[in-house]
Amino acid sequence: MENIKNATCVDDVMDQGQASRTGADTDAMAAIEDGPPRDTPTPEILTRLWASDAAEGLARRAPRFSARTGLSPYQRWTLMIAVGFLVLGAAGWMNWEVSLLTGLVGLLFGCLISLRLLACLLPPVWARHRPLPACALPRASLIIALYRESAVLPVLVSALEAIDYPADRLEIRLALEADDSETIAAARALDLDQKYRIVLIPEGGPRTKPRALNYALRFCSGEIVTIHDAEDRPHPRQLRTAAESFAAAGPELACLQAPLNWFNRAECWLTRQFALEYAAHFHTLLPLYARLRWPLPLGGTSNHFRTAALRRAGGWDAWNVTEDADLGFRLHALGYRCDIIAPLTLEEAPTRVWPWVCQRTRWLKGYAQTLAVHSRPSGLPEQRQSHFALTLTLGAALISALAHAPLAAACLLALIGVLADKGADSATWLHGGFLALGYGTSAATAALGMRRAGLGVRLSDLLLMPLYWPLQSWAAVRALYQLATRPYFWDKTEHGLSTFTDPACISRSPPHSSSSEPAPESSCWHAGGPGSPSVPNGDHASSPGPSSPSSRPPSVSS
Repeated sequence: MENIKNATCVDDVMDQGQASRTGADTDAMAAIEDGPPRDTPTPEILTRLWASDAAEGLARRAPRFSARTGLSPYQRWTLMIAVGFLVLGAAGWMNWEVSLLTGLVGLLFGCLISLRLLACLLPPVWARHRPLPACALPRASLIIALYRESAVLPVLVSALEAIDYPADRLEIRLALEADDSETIAAARALDLDQKYRIVLIPEGGPRTKPRALNYALRFCSGEIVTIHDAEDRPHPRQLRTAAESFAAAGPELACLQAPLNWFNRAECWLTRQFALEYAAHFHTLLPLYARLRWPLPLGGTSNHFRTAALRRAGGWDAWNVTEDADLGFRLHALGYRCDIIAPLTLEEAPTRVWPWVCQRTRWLKGYAQTLAVHSRPSGLPEQRQSHFALTLTLGAALISALAHAPLAAACLLALIGVLADKGADSATWLHGGFLALGYGTSAATAALGMRRAGLGVRLSDLLLMPLYWPLQSWAAVRALYQLATRPYFWDKTEHGLSTFTDPACISRSPPHSSSSEPAPESSCWHAGGPGSPSVPNGDHASSPGPSSPSSRPPSVSS
């Protein structure tokens, strides 16, 4: 990676008029950039200023990095021309265009197959960490954004209390929407100790998780900021591992991503398929991206940030519904890097198809937003823009989702034709073999990911993966429709539907590379773990140090 001193400040690529403030703007932003008084009510004027900045801060300071501004004129023209060619090709007026499109899609899928094979061949290398005594650990801030999650709060607090980190160096911010009276009442009834603070997010738009995170960040004093979701069950040593990894790296390391999986993965066929998908992503593909020094499309939880880097990068884009993936690419564009650590976090997977489709709709819509944002001309050095990585990660995910159902239908029709003794020409065999190779490498990636995570896998689930993928086409069509009609709508995932709520033990820790110290073969935590399947019960958990200025990376702050 190039020397961090040579990073380009995002101020240099701002639109004219964005790089300076005068008059009332200067006074307002000075108030915004001061931290809130500790243990005192926040004045109403600051509440309004901070709420405005949480929603519009990045869009004001660096509009080219925000989904708020929509497509650029160049992108609109490109999209209209591409749609025109697709319509003409579908009408049979431009046969060469169909051949060109087929070739481009084939090239993309060929790159994906190669990427999966490489991911299977190269073992993961977790971020190096340097063991620290308790007195040397940095202060850490945890933010958990909650909305209509009152019933899951006791389980969440149990998981947070199991974290192995000095209490005097840990602060936990529960970010609750101001109009969510039920969750607020439930949080206050828990009689939380001093490390907890309830942060009420003022009403306003957009009603998204990143807006809540931006506002809650004002109330954080830690050198590390960690994001968790309401249903998370993080490994007790995850936060300590992140702190020790930051200590072993330079200031260019801005974020550490912990792998994710599902505590209810054995509950049904859908959750088992989702577990395979997550294992492939977090234990095979993300380690390869980190090894290649590509930007990481971060997951929405178990992100550990260096606070100074997060603030200089502008925080989260309140208008992007996959704020996590967007932030991973923005950090890379600004000269930072992200890495991965081994300890797992367990979440609750949707157990029904419709909640799964709604969640995947939001993800794919956010991928499209992030593609639009990071394919804009940014004025940054070419090596920072990562168009190739953007295409093979988020772009490929979106295109694949759109293609799964049509490909499945084409395969079914071809199979019917072969069985009807119509035979198959060489092109059919070639396309079928190519598709089988793609399915095979996907299954191998998932199986290896499960093994690396220390989780069991059924052969039948691997064989049935092609039946799971067409569901993504349903979600992809919904995502494109919402992108045109409700681009900033946050389709909230419903939690608490799983019957797998008992605590469990982790069967074994994921294998560590030589860059990390070995973890114990077996560990257990109160909130649950990825070991043997939990036994269902009748109680449903409803709802689920700054560097010197000369060496600092660029900032989106003025």
